[in-house]
Formats: sequence, structure tokens, C-alpha cells
Amino acid sequence: MYEAVHAHPDGDSTVARFAATAASVGYEGVVVRSRSDARPEVDCEAVGEEHGLEVVSGVELDADDVSAASGALGDLRERATLLVARGGTPELNRFIAESPRVDVLAGPMRGRGDVNHVVVKAAERNAVHVEFDLSKVLRADGGERVQALRGLRKLRELVAHYDAPYVVSADPTSHLHLRAPRELLAVGEEIGFDREQIRAGLAAWGELAERNRHRASEAFIAEGVERGRYEEDS
Repeated sequence: MYEAVHAHPDGDSTVARFAATAASVGYEGVVVRSRSDARPEVDCEAVGEEHGLEVVSGVELDADDVSAASGALGDLRERATLLVARGGTPELNRFIAESPRVDVLAGPMRGRGDVNHVVVKAAERNAVHVEFDLSKVLRADGGERVQALRGLRKLRELVAHYDAPYVVSADPTSHLHLRAPRELLAVGEEIGFDREQIRAGLAAWGELAERNRHRASEAFIAEGVERGRYEEDS
């Protein structure tokens, strides 16, 4: 299972500190999802080897509107293994869900964000993974937490109905925000998920990274088509 983190300077903790903490609580890897204008200069592979887990290079697009997002996607796709795009308005959510270059639609229920069947069906069609963001459940209280719970319930029902792909994250900006997989499994159960849903959502980050590395390899031509040597049946 993997967690996706905002490392310094986008967050408060370095990639190395995140990696050390994540390894100590049972993660197999972390995705560094820092904003495009605040990505850490770090050798992810070397940090991963030092701490005994995989560290995946990612980037998160945090655009103000659809126009800005559209202009940035092409460049960012080439800069990291995983491309995450933050939603937060109905217009951005739909644009991101309709963009097959994006791996993850992050925080779709934040701010003025909302999701409907059109967005989730587009995400399923384009293999854009919708994020179940648990940060407000874990770190907010009062009305903000109640609103987050309502949003997650709506999102969960739509994702389940349309069998859309998804990821799960606590969206940590500090190593102190990291929660062990077993803790997130327990929290998920308390708010209406089953344990397998949370486990699959945490594992999906690593599966996306593996898929994208394969697509970037010389052997890959298109889905189902690869270069290689094949022997005819005798």
C-alpha cells in the first residue's frame, strides 16, 4: 500500500522524512505529489533505496480554472511518473475527469467542488482515478468534518455505482499527518467504507506508477501491443 504526500517545499517535511516514517508504519511506497511550482529536487530512487520502500516521482497540478489547467497538462505529463490534478469546482472536476493524460482527480469535493454521474462516468471512461481524500475526516472538526463526511458518502456511492477507478489518501503535508495503513482501514470502516475498498485505494497509487513506467518503456507501443520476440507454435 502507498500514500501520496506533499513534500517540502510544498509541505512541511522532506521526502526523506516522509519515506522514513512511511516505512516505519508499514507502507510499501510513497508518491511525492508536490505542486508543480514547488517540487523538491531529490533523487526519489536513492531515497527509496535508503529507506527500504519505493518513492515515486509525482506532480500535482493545482490550477485556478479550466483554462489554466488545460495549458499546463501537456508539459506536466512528461515531468513525473504520476500526474495528479486537483479539482475543487464542478468545472475543473469535469475537465480533469475527461482528460486521459491525468492519473488522479484529487480533492474533487473540496471548496466549491461537487461530483455527479457525468464526472464519475467520464473518470471511468478515461481511467482517471477519483481520490477519496480523508484529510478533513482526520484533521478537521465541527461543520467542516461533517461536510467532508457527506461529500465522501456521495462520492463513494457514485464511484461504486459506475465502477470508477479510485485512490485513497490522507493527503499529508507533514510526516506527522501520516497514518498507518491499519489506521486508515479502521477509519474507513467507521465512515462507511469496507476495509477492502480502503486497501485497494491505497494500493492503486503503486499500480498506477507501475502502469505508467511500463507505458514509458521502449517495449510499449499501445495497450495490448508491445515490441518483442515471439516464437510461432510448432
